This record gives sequence, structure tokens and C-alpha cells, in this order.
Amino acid sequence: MGTCAAGVVGVTQPLALTMGDPAGIGPEITVGAWRALRATGPAFAFLGDASCLPRDVPVEIVDDVASAAACFARAIPVLQSPLFTPVLPGSPDEANAPAVIDSISRAVGLARAGSVGAVVTNPISKAVLRKAGFPHPGHTEFLGELCGVPGQEVMMLASPMLRVVPVTVHVSLREALDTLTGEAIEAAARVTVAALRRDFGLSNPRLAVAGLNPHAGESGLMGREEIELIAPAIARLKAEGVDVFGPVPPDTMFTLAARARYDAALCMYHDQALIPLKTLDMENGVNVTLGLPIVRTSPDHGTAFDIAGKGVAQPGSLIAALRLAGTLAHNRASSLQERPE
Repeated sequence: MGTCAAGVVGVTQPLALTMGDPAGIGPEITVGAWRALRATGPAFAFLGDASCLPRDVPVEIVDDVASAAACFARAIPVLQSPLFTPVLPGSPDEANAPAVIDSISRAVGLARAGSVGAVVTNPISKAVLRKAGFPHPGHTEFLGELCGVPGQEVMMLASPMLRVVPVTVHVSLREALDTLTGEAIEAAARVTVAALRRDFGLSNPRLAVAGLNPHAGESGLMGREEIELIAPAIARLKAEGVDVFGPVPPDTMFTLAARARYDAALCMYHDQALIPLKTLDMENGVNVTLGLPIVRTSPDHGTAFDIAGKGVAQPGSLIAALRLAGTLAHNRASSLQERPE
């Protein structure tokens, strides 16, 4: 493990890739992503312990992220975040939770300082972190706190086939029903539209809003949330100039013809959004956190402890997350340059 020297033409600012749970498939898909991207980029620095990466892969320890792009074509650049106990694939250990958390915190700090173009996160185990005292429901909420905008973070799942945003996220379905409000719908819509313009480069994004109940409530026969919460929120958004329509019956809004009418679907709860995206395009699905002062993406799957270390994990979603992070970071930088003084 030496010092990086060789360069990658055209790559100037690498991405920060967090370690995730080292007992999951994160190390394996990191290697798969590096092999797929080492000739083309975007380059990334792995913020974790080099010991959790497979031994047959070239790894080089770097002192700073500026060195990562220089060696990316021939080795995985690693900014060490030491583990507290040896890793056994498939057997997570809460003793390593502080290293997992530190990897995320360091990545966000680098992004906020402008040292990396974006943060890409490998999967974590919420249950393992919770045992170690981690108070957040997941990555998304922790990132909001680290970035100084708690409660403003919005989760999007994106693929070439579909973009979805759930208004309520990591809560039970019963809690989602209890906490859904018109104000929450409007806030998520505004953040989504702003991100589609700034980061995705869409000048006039179109937003479809799902109903909550079967048949979008059937004029109140199957529930009144559409009448009392969702439709009034849509009306207020339209008055602000947002190109938005709905409430749309959730069982028909994800067909091929329906998807052609909008750029993102605003859904009322987690599974209403994520089931169609993962069914349509799991391989290319990417989790994007909107509403942050930094760009953050991640694969749309979890730690997969059951297959960790077996050499069968597919890196497609992480590759898509890294590529999308590079694109979003470029678009955001361009939009900031174009912004009038």
C-alpha cells in the first residue's frame, strides 16, 4: 500500500464513498464499482478500513482526497477510518458502529468543505447502529443533522425509468397515516421541484401526486385524505406556479403511459414510492437525498448480510449511485456558476 501517483485524465474532484457496515456487501460492491469505473470515473475515495476490502484488489492509502483521483485508475484510494474489531462477513458487530458513523461524518465534512464533489454511502444496518446508541431512523435523517438542516431532508429514489419521493419515510404505516399533513406534502414538493431544476437540470419539472387511499379515495367513499389534505396542498402548489397534478390513483400512476406525464411522483408513504421503483428498475435505482447543501446518493438496497462474502453481490446500484452523484454534482456546480450576483 503505497502513495498514489498515476493520474486519471479529466477527473479533478473525487467523490467520497463511505464504508457502510463492513460485514455487509459494501466492501464487495465497492470493488465491483471500482473495476467498472476505474477507466472512466467518476473517481472516488473509500472512507473506511482497508482491511475490510478483499485482499486480491489493489488498495492505496491516501492522506487526503486530492490524491484519490491521481491513483484511481490503478488502485482503490482509501482514507482510513479504522475498525474496532475484525470483520466477519455476514456477522455485523456493534463494536464497529463508531467507525461506520465516523465514515459518514467525515464524508459529509469533506463535502461541506468542498473537498469532494458528493457523498455516496454504502448500506448501513439501522438495527446494529441503534444497539450502539445511534438515535436516527436512518442515513437520511442523520445527513440532515450533519448538514445543519434537520427536518429539511427529503428522500428520492431515482432511476432512468422513474423518480419517486415519499412524503413520510422511515416510520410505521400507522404513524405515516397519523403524521401526513398538507404542509408536509407541500414542503416535500417544493424541495423536489427545486432539486429537479438545480441538480437534474429540468427547467420546468412536472410533479404527479399520489392519492393515499384506493382509487384516490373515490370522491370520499374510500377515505377523505384526498379531499381534506392532498387536493388543497396541490391547489396551493399550483398557485405558486408548480406544474403539479393529482391526486392520482396509486394503482395506475406507474404504468408506462402514466410515467410519461411527469418527472417525479410524490407519494404518501415509503412503500407506495419504493415498491414500484424497485420492481421496475432495482438494478439502476439510486437513493438521492434532496434538500441538503451537499449532493448525496446511495444504492437502493441494504446490507444483504445473508450473501456478504460469497462473491455474488451485484454492484449495479452502487455504480449507478456513483455515476448519478457525479452528474448531480456537475449540474449543481453549473447552476451555482450561472446564478446572478
